[in-house]
Amino acid sequence: MPSHLDQCRYNMVEQQVRPWDVLDDKVLSTLENIPRDQYVPAQYLNLAYADTAIPLNDTQKMMHPIIEGRILQLLDIQPEDDVLEIGTGSGYLTACLANLACHVETVEIDETLAKKAAQTLLEQGVFNISLSCTNGLDLPDVNNKYDIIVLTGAINEIPQSFKNALTDNGKMFVVDGVDPVMTAHIITRTGDNEWSDETIFETVLTPLVHGEQIPEFKF
Repeated sequence: MPSHLDQCRYNMVEQQVRPWDVLDDKVLSTLENIPRDQYVPAQYLNLAYADTAIPLNDTQKMMHPIIEGRILQLLDIQPEDDVLEIGTGSGYLTACLANLACHVETVEIDETLAKKAAQTLLEQGVFNISLSCTNGLDLPDVNNKYDIIVLTGAINEIPQSFKNALTDNGKMFVVDGVDPVMTAHIITRTGDNEWSDETIFETVLTPLVHGEQIPEFKF
């Protein structure tokens, strides 16, 4: 017999994620097989599969499951892909990315979140990742190349270094703008110095640390 949490996970996929036009079988299978309840803070266990953004600390939150599902589908991750994730958070999306990709390099600025995510990912047997605690928006020139880049929080301006770090045909998910008007984009590298930018949907996402809108100077 499936447990209560197994049923909740099934319901999340069928009643939240799938109706939001997430129809890729490998994405739905990933969401159905990875126990989101293991990644949420203990006090929010009852919300693990709810359509809500779960607080991780005073400023950061887990995304809604429907957004996580859309991200995974939009990026069309292949088994050979190398992924860069900026903002590990709970580690849940990291685990989903790792399930679909070859390797995930993930960066978290908050030391407490980084340690907890590393512990959870290890306990869940997610080994094809490397996690570091640093400011992901200040990676020196992003020297490596990645097939997939995911920014898990909103940002005011996309650093050119991230675009340059994409492989040919590599894709990046990013949300820009200021609450309440934020837009999700898929940026795809189409040439040596060419990128396409597709606007996907409007949403509201917690800004990455240091990714916030720069305040306008007022007299």
